[in-house]
Amino acid sequence: MRVRAGCRVGGLCCDYVVSVDPLPSLTESSRIAPLVGTYAAGRLKSQRGIETVGQLLAWVPTRYASYEADLSAAREGEYLVAVGDITRASVVPRNKSRPPTHKNAIIKLTISDGRSELPVTFFGDYGRVNTLVPGVRAVWTGKVGSFQGQPQLTSPDYEIIAEERGEDEPGLLPLYAHTERLRNSAIIIAVRVVLDQIEDLPDPIPEDVRRRHGLMSRLEALRSLHRPRDVAAKDEALRRMAFEEAFVLQVALAQRRAEQAKDRTLARRPGAGGLLEAFDERLPFTLTQGQVEVAATLAEEMARETPMHRLLQGEVGSGKTVVALRAMLAAVDAGGQAALLAPTEVLAQQHYRSITRMMGPLAADGMLSFEDGVDSGSVVSTKVALLTGSQNTATRRATLNDIVTGEAGIVVGTHALIQDKVEFFDLALVVVDEQHRFGVEQRDALRAKGAHPPHVLVMTATPIPRTVAMTVFGDMETSTLRELPAGRAPITTHVAPANDPRWFDRTWEKVAEEVRAGRQAYIVCPRIGDPDERYGDAVPGDEGPDDTDGMDQAPPETGADGEQAGPAAPPMTGVYALHDLLRQHPAFEGIRMEMLHGKMPPEDKDAVMRAFTRGDVDVLVSTTVIEVGVDVANATIMVIMDADRFGISQLHQLRGRVGRGRLPGLCLLLTAATTAEAHGRLQQIAETNDGFELARLDLELRREGDVLGASQSGARSSLRHLRVITDEEVIVAAREAAVSVVDADPDLAEHPALAAQIRTLVEDERADFLERG
Repeated sequence: MRVRAGCRVGGLCCDYVVSVDPLPSLTESSRIAPLVGTYAAGRLKSQRGIETVGQLLAWVPTRYASYEADLSAAREGEYLVAVGDITRASVVPRNKSRPPTHKNAIIKLTISDGRSELPVTFFGDYGRVNTLVPGVRAVWTGKVGSFQGQPQLTSPDYEIIAEERGEDEPGLLPLYAHTERLRNSAIIIAVRVVLDQIEDLPDPIPEDVRRRHGLMSRLEALRSLHRPRDVAAKDEALRRMAFEEAFVLQVALAQRRAEQAKDRTLARRPGAGGLLEAFDERLPFTLTQGQVEVAATLAEEMARETPMHRLLQGEVGSGKTVVALRAMLAAVDAGGQAALLAPTEVLAQQHYRSITRMMGPLAADGMLSFEDGVDSGSVVSTKVALLTGSQNTATRRATLNDIVTGEAGIVVGTHALIQDKVEFFDLALVVVDEQHRFGVEQRDALRAKGAHPPHVLVMTATPIPRTVAMTVFGDMETSTLRELPAGRAPITTHVAPANDPRWFDRTWEKVAEEVRAGRQAYIVCPRIGDPDERYGDAVPGDEGPDDTDGMDQAPPETGADGEQAGPAAPPMTGVYALHDLLRQHPAFEGIRMEMLHGKMPPEDKDAVMRAFTRGDVDVLVSTTVIEVGVDVANATIMVIMDADRFGISQLHQLRGRVGRGRLPGLCLLLTAATTAEAHGRLQQIAETNDGFELARLDLELRREGDVLGASQSGARSSLRHLRVITDEEVIVAAREAAVSVVDADPDLAEHPALAAQIRTLVEDERADFLERG
């Protein structure tokens, strides 16, 4: 085998020819070091986590360059990929007192595409003098700099183009993600060595499925991605790999649905004259048509002997909690218990307060009352219990006793519900709120606490496009609430420049005006900060999840080479610093203001939220802990600091905290961002209140894993080729093929390569679950 490239990495010089003896036993688990050399292998391991043949082949180019590209795109500061002929070459010494050899040489070239010229400079010889001579044509890649006011390339990567290109030579130049101290051409060499030595790869897509859908084999696809003959071959390879990702995931989901279909449970039919009827009678509003339809679906599925597995998604404020509560009351009426799992203590406490408030006397503290003293399953009141990790020993012991004895018909809690010590008397229904914060394993850990498999209702306030629902929640049926309750006021959103003193002061004046009119306000900051911090201080150190309360950050803006583009972002505003600033602001004189963030003791967080709910606090300066579940009808204005640092869907969730009554809501997005991309994202939010449209935009802007969420784990959060917003046809076709395969071979005994991929997916999910504790 012969490989030619222009670089010097780990002993490989310009125009270096490599010969490697065949290794017939090469597999995906083989180490790459014996194949590509210790230097290249070391850089790939330390920079990219790549150690094996399979990992290297899975690391496909981020983009491709045509061998016909010219120099017209050369712009200072931008990444250039172009073909040019060397027209002039000279060598001068860096130190004029010594000859121009080895490290002392400066090689100066001029390259041309026949229309434009560009100077190229290398520092050091390393064999280039004899290789880079006039008449040589190469593909040049690198960042365009300047010298004496003129653009130039300094020490670019390059690949010499043979005068007569063979049929097996790629028609496109693959460009890989930047790897420090390892040139693109060195990566090309490493991949070529591996591809020329490997004879076959296990293929998770059965041959008949490939044939039916016109897909190339896995090895053919990887060859075409790393050494594409042309654009069409590259696109076909990408289509094949996208189908593989969708297919493997859909097979896993089909197996899960098949296993769920085997489960049998108790049908939960509420009796007449119970809690549910009493609750409906005391509701001060009429359910929307959507709520009525979803409620009927839940009742029908809970009355079956096959466990319900349903996803309930809806717009912010669409009334999902009421629908879920009615299902929980039905479970209690049928003689069972219901558990609601929330991701944070703030949300769990808010759900507990909301449920007990809506139930009123039906949530009689500690009483299970049955008509005529007969256990007919018709409950007229039941206890609602709260279980969190921060409760003291006595409270926790009492709550656990209420749960195990069945005295608590409804249990609201955090991850504490999953712990081994928690035992239910008869768990009939599991409700999981904000499912994207949890993994499948956590959902199953709670389900396992039922003596009979409980029905499962998963709720999310983040609207999910159909393709994402098929990909992430493919083991569940989906219901959607789009209609807002009657009388819900609209929310107006504006983008404001935080670095304009007039806008900045006017923002706080507007907040004060709302408060003096008897309203309340939220001010959301992206980080907590330090008690000694002052607004505008430079903040050293890492702004990690502990300081940001796990906020969903916007995707970074990237340049053509995949690296982060633009100047470093300014420090994010902290709760402590802004609270201190506003306490001294003239407009806030006499205004009652409190802070709320995830590092506060649980009892303090609860006290602040209770005070805000009662109206004893006018302004709440908070992190994103108030993102979901918080329901204060008197709150009419929200200010979000550094709004460009948040994701689109999270901004939509946050602003849904205002305008929850009959008063109109106002959301001000403050930003100091200077890029058109950041302002464009915020303007899209300001122009629509359609959460489904915003979810689609969010998905388009992000990597697949960021949208699906790390909580979905495994392959679901590391999709490389499948675009769930645009590849609907691929997902639908893969789902149909997956169902067919699983129906014929449920255990995949005849498909070992596919079974191995599924095992990897499941292991990744479990590892992610254990890592999150």
